[in-house]
Amino acid sequence: MTKRLTEKQKQEIVKSFKSGIDINILSQKYNCTKSTIVRNLKNNLGELKFKELFNKSKSLKEKSKTNKNQNNNLQEKTTDNQDLKTCNDDPKVFNENITDSSFASNDYFFEIAPIDYEINNASRKELSSIPLSKVDFPKVVYMIVDKKIELEIKLLKDFPEWEFLPNDDLNRKTIEIFFDLNLAKRSCNKEQKVLKVPNTDVFRIATPVLMAKGISRIVCEKNLIAL
Repeated sequence: MTKRLTEKQKQEIVKSFKSGIDINILSQKYNCTKSTIVRNLKNNLGELKFKELFNKSKSLKEKSKTNKNQNNNLQEKTTDNQDLKTCNDDPKVFNENITDSSFASNDYFFEIAPIDYEINNASRKELSSIPLSKVDFPKVVYMIVDKKIELEIKLLKDFPEWEFLPNDDLNRKTIEIFFDLNLAKRSCNKEQKVLKVPNTDVFRIATPVLMAKGISRIVCEKNLIAL
């Protein structure tokens, strides 16, 4: 069950996220799911501001990781050079490291029995989504469309809260629905508008049409829905 956050906690989360704290850390700190953290951030910051801060945080994290790897490589290289210099400068150390066993032939071996184990090479099953038939929709939902009333189609990887899924699933085409009108408006830009969907049975009826367009998932604020 999703944990309910207090208003104070929501403000703390927004402040921490703005200062660069990772979503995973916030999820652990407040004992709730990543999707709950992301949903509250979007509610408070808006879709565009959230994406801007998320991409900035991601870029800084990758840069920090690169610098750390470079420092580790430099430290290892320095240590190796120091050991080599000590060995070359001290003949005693050099001679002690060279023994008859260094040049002895290895004329014995161990036989390892074949491993009798069947490896499952099947792709990992995506267990995060729920079937459309099991979703209990509210009476009214909202969608974002362009001025020609065309659906806004995204890839699942465009949603940070689902980035933990396998790559095959992240490349699925999706549409997004909103249960809250204000949240839908905050996620809408000047070239788009919010469309009211008063009959949610339309998603079940239109499933064959959506699947024909390559759309296999519906993203909402609480669930990932499989068509």
